Amino acid sequence: MELTVFNTSGKETGRTVELDEAIFGIEPNQHAVYLEVKQYLAAQRQGTHKSKERSEITASTRKLKKQKGSGSARYGDIKSPTFKGGGRVFGPKPRDYRFKLNKALKRLAKKSVLSQKMRDNSIKVLDAINFDAPKTKEFINLNNALGFEGKKSLYILPEANKNVYLSSRNLPKTKVLTYNEISSYDLVHAGEIVFLEGAIEKFQENLRK
Repeated sequence: MELTVFNTSGKETGRTVELDEAIFGIEPNQHAVYLEVKQYLAAQRQGTHKSKERSEITASTRKLKKQKGSGSARYGDIKSPTFKGGGRVFGPKPRDYRFKLNKALKRLAKKSVLSQKMRDNSIKVLDAINFDAPKTKEFINLNNALGFEGKKSLYILPEANKNVYLSSRNLPKTKVLTYNEISSYDLVHAGEIVFLEGAIEKFQENLRK
């Protein structure tokens, strides 16, 4: 399985890169993708929600009326959940929503997304991106040259590049990550995926482990 390498002008360079069939050509496992995306989103939750229960309310503990003889329901103190300002029954408490998945399943999820993207012709390989200074306009020109105007795009770099990152930071539909920062959520969320030529082999090596 091969992909053509493009330059920053959107033109073919005449070179190709070899892609591992076991990574980019498998039958997608949708449940594995669902689990990793669910794990990613769960980890984003702060889990700081909290409401006071009856025992945590500061108020009088006096019994509001006598137990019998009033002809109405029995009342305890003003902290009862049935009164405005009273405690909440089974209210939310701070908690950690994160959960674990094994590495094999997470690798399967990434392979599944990449295989689906390959079927959709949504993966490109770029030879290199060299910006002398942060320039958003240059990144917009790059997106346009690759035909990504108005589309969500994910650029995967072999190593951190400050100028490239800063050039893309103000573009709401563009994201730049290094090959070892990628999650299945990033791959699913992107409409188009662009691997830099130096990142593709490193990324494949990570998924073979």
